[in-house]
Order: sequence, then C-alpha cells, then structure tokens
Amino acid sequence: MKCLEVVAAIIIFDGQILCMQRGQSVQEYISYKFEFPGGKIEAGETKTEALMRELWEEMNLQVKIEVEDFFMTVNHTYPDFELTMHSYLCPVTSKQFSCKEHINYKWLYPKQLKSLDWAAADYPIVEKLMVMQLC
Repeated sequence: MKCLEVVAAIIIFDGQILCMQRGQSVQEYISYKFEFPGGKIEAGETKTEALMRELWEEMNLQVKIEVEDFFMTVNHTYPDFELTMHSYLCPVTSKQFSCKEHINYKWLYPKQLKSLDWAAADYPIVEKLMVMQLC
C-alpha cells in the first residue's frame, strides 16, 4: 500500500480556523471533503519548509512556520493509501489568500468545526481543536 507523508496548516485568524473544501477526486471517499491546507513533503525539505511552500503555491499565502508551532500528527489508513499528516498552528494577520486548489472555504470557530464534512484523516485534528479551544 502506498504511504504518504504530508503537512497541514491550521490557519487561525481572530479566533476562526480556515477550512478548505476539496474538489472531485479519483478517490471518492475524499471528494468534496473539508481539510486543512497543505501537501506532500518533497525530498530535502523539512516539514515546516514543505508547509510554507505548499501554502505559497496553493494559496499565495506567505507565512513563517516554526517547529514549535507543531500541533499533532495523525496516522490514517484510507482504502488506497496510508497517510501520515503533521499539522502546525499557523496564526495569520489577514484573511486574504487565493483559493487555487480548493472549491470552497469557510472560516469557523472551533465549536463550529463539526458542522462540516471532514476528510477522515483531518477529523482527529478537528476533535483536538474543539477540546482545546485554542482560538
């Protein structure tokens, strides 16, 4: 089974968290699901470098992410692949970004996160955010 290692950003502005909706996918089980933005770690990149690159490429969002911004790692097995996702807290000073890779987005307070249909791998992050009320 294919194994992927990815990074994800928990983008926070004024107490709200950015939730991004995927488009149609070959894997129906992740089509149109909400997720935290991010992507694959490329050879030679650190996790934080990969996340900063992904946010720039996908959203024109330039942020500084440090190792100490780490939130949690999720290991999840989908029908076609295994995923290890490292998430980082990413406070921003503006809601301005470009939505290049997703079909929709929402800014929600932690208590509202469960109202969305999340990708299974992202759900443990949602649960922890709701319990911790970080924002």
